[in-house]
Amino acid sequence: MDEQAWARMAADWMRHARRGEWEEAWTISDTLLRSRGGASCRHWPRHEQWVWDGTPLGGRRVLVRCYHGLGDTLQFIRYAPLVQRTAAEAVYRVQPKLIPLLRTVRGIGRLLPLHDGAPEVEHDVDVELMELAHVFRTTLATIPRDVPYLHVDPAPLPRTGRLAAGIVWRSGEWDERRSIPFPLLAPLREIGGVDWFVFQGGPGLEEWDGSFGTHPGAADLLHEARLLRSLDVIVTVDTMTAHLAGALAVPVWTLLQAEADWRWMEGRGDSPWYPTMRLFRQEQAGDWEPVVARVAAELRALAARRTV
Repeated sequence: MDEQAWARMAADWMRHARRGEWEEAWTISDTLLRSRGGASCRHWPRHEQWVWDGTPLGGRRVLVRCYHGLGDTLQFIRYAPLVQRTAAEAVYRVQPKLIPLLRTVRGIGRLLPLHDGAPEVEHDVDVELMELAHVFRTTLATIPRDVPYLHVDPAPLPRTGRLAAGIVWRSGEWDERRSIPFPLLAPLREIGGVDWFVFQGGPGLEEWDGSFGTHPGAADLLHEARLLRSLDVIVTVDTMTAHLAGALAVPVWTLLQAEADWRWMEGRGDSPWYPTMRLFRQEQAGDWEPVVARVAAELRALAARRTV
């Protein structure tokens, strides 16, 4: 398949996926899978590599590799029980910092740290975690949607009886369109009846001036998950925290750029992946002010109901 044909099929796949027409998307994926003809992509960046060659999982020893981001792993690890029921044996190569948290997934197989070397485990089928949606021909009706599928006990946060809300405003550096400049969050700071907790990490935390919320000081992702369990709601951009909260069944409001990732689809205010999630979308690319204003209005109402 030449480059132009591949690009057309990729565009068609994205169009179907964003519409929730996943049966059509998987049909395109089947064609792309056949077109590879055994070609290797191991020299590509890890997150761009395909792994699965179409071999069925049933009754086989399956190696699942997690080659994408932390949030992707947290979202698609929901397929682990399906893999366990289908395969004879399953081993998961996952990001090391996620291993303590993923041990709480019921029915998961063996967890090993991810690296770029040889697999070092005997297996019959090799598959990347996000390919499992294709493997199982997932539709809107068949998404494994039971939450929580990560199971941790809540860690205490300092509470005053007011609404406890978390905040994350910056996503990964690879896509700045997902992030909100910290000063634009000012309308949230002005809402009465809310105790804010800052779950922002990484370089984005440097924008925080200390006047808006307190930082609970999560020591690792397992501790962060326990702290999230104590919130009434978390307001976050499209980043790992959104997936973590959704997998824990914590109420999560996810703020999306206009051209959001396919998994959020088009025109929805909810997510079939996460029953406790609401979506707040940009109407114009780069215009976050109306999104923050809608979130502020909803939070104000939520805080008012709590005090009644």
